Amino acid sequence: MSSLLAIQQLTIWRQQCPLIDIDVSIPGGEILTIMGPSGSGKSTLLNWLTGMLPQQFHAQGSLLLNQQDITHTPAHQRHIGLLYQDPLLFPHLSVAGNIAFAMPKGAKQHRSETISQALEQVGLDGLEQRDPASLSGGQQARVALLRVLLSQPKAILLDEPFSKLDSQLRHETRQLVFNQIREHQLPAIMVTHDQSDADAANGKIINLNAEEATHA
Repeated sequence: MSSLLAIQQLTIWRQQCPLIDIDVSIPGGEILTIMGPSGSGKSTLLNWLTGMLPQQFHAQGSLLLNQQDITHTPAHQRHIGLLYQDPLLFPHLSVAGNIAFAMPKGAKQHRSETISQALEQVGLDGLEQRDPASLSGGQQARVALLRVLLSQPKAILLDEPFSKLDSQLRHETRQLVFNQIREHQLPAIMVTHDQSDADAANGKIINLNAEEATHA
């Protein structure tokens, strides 16, 4: 059974001023795109979704993951993966070490096999012991993706994840990420400034400077 992420009757205020008003459900395998100019509330929405809303904001509404209310669940217990525009790989760990860091605890041999299989699937076979700094930007992005996926999240947030890649690499990495989201049947929310990202996601689009959501 695939996951379902639901944002129910969410309003976020900055002081007394309403900033965000959203009510939407994202089934597993689908990608909701959030667009809007700087200051429209994209980062604020991500902060609320991860349970880290700054004190100057006030929110009313609910976040449900697989019918379970996680609105007040601590960030580290939400089972929501986050992929940033920077890979944020640990420089003191190998490629395999970076991926293993977020994995559920289990037999070391089994985890090593899982990591090797995952690396092979994304064209990085044999790079388990490589220093992340020796990888290209596209390779680092793939390692960051595997670290999120192998942490076994129930939903994924994408924070401008392709913005620092050149156009060809952006296209390839984006397709890889979206294919993995669909294969794992994970609900996903992507924040982006790029219309081509939204088009490739082929899902619902919410423009925070518009009054209503539009559909791609």
